[in-house]
Amino acid sequence: MTSDISVVWLGALASLLAGLATGIGALAVFFIKSLSDRLQDSMLAGAAGVMLAASFFSLLLPGLEHGEALLGSTWAAALLVIFGILSGAGALYYIHQKLPHEHFNLGPEGPNASHIRRIWLFIIAITLHNFPEGMAVGVGFAGGDIRNGFVLAMGIGIQNIPEGLAVALSLMAIQYSRVRAFTIALLTGLAEPIGGVFGAALVWLAEPIMPWTLGFAAGAMLFIISNEIIPETHRNSYKTLATFSLLVGFVVMMFLDATLG
Repeated sequence: MTSDISVVWLGALASLLAGLATGIGALAVFFIKSLSDRLQDSMLAGAAGVMLAASFFSLLLPGLEHGEALLGSTWAAALLVIFGILSGAGALYYIHQKLPHEHFNLGPEGPNASHIRRIWLFIIAITLHNFPEGMAVGVGFAGGDIRNGFVLAMGIGIQNIPEGLAVALSLMAIQYSRVRAFTIALLTGLAEPIGGVFGAALVWLAEPIMPWTLGFAAGAMLFIISNEIIPETHRNSYKTLATFSLLVGFVVMMFLDATLG
């Protein structure tokens, strides 16, 4: 197990690069005026598929392996990872209840949402999405498996591209200029390196809880997928398209993990 502090910086750098992919997607705002509901749903669903596969192959399976090596028991390892999953999902649920935010299609949600400017609602929402993604990358590196960390960062970066475009176009829809929409979308990606440092440092400082930490990061992402992204992509008349887009994202990430991880 790598315990050098360099893994914290590797996690921070990789999560920063993944976060900057949000800006790559947002660049398209200078060339297109709007995004159809059909295309937006399929893009976001594909991003959810990448996150789903990353949760399983890059977080939960390594968590079970580390837990078994640490505890010497498959049952104990599974229970520890399960506790992490439920902790991560519970933490994100609590934060969602306490912080107002705005969805792409479903609108404002949370306490006092109607009294906060919509721009801040979007920023809070995307931060809630990006922080656990960055944390997942940081945890992946802190586990000592550098290749797994890079594959995870690559997958998160891929799914950030359509998300960045969706954010920028949503901001344009509420009368923000292209430059401001791009800049804000790019800045929302900076939540990822913060999460990356947090995740990597947490494992580095308390290596024995790594199975729980991997489960926590996976649980946070699974909550986002089920509670946020899937309802968004199934709100219109493109449920089947969204379902198959999710499957495409899933197999792309699975392929990356199987061949590069």
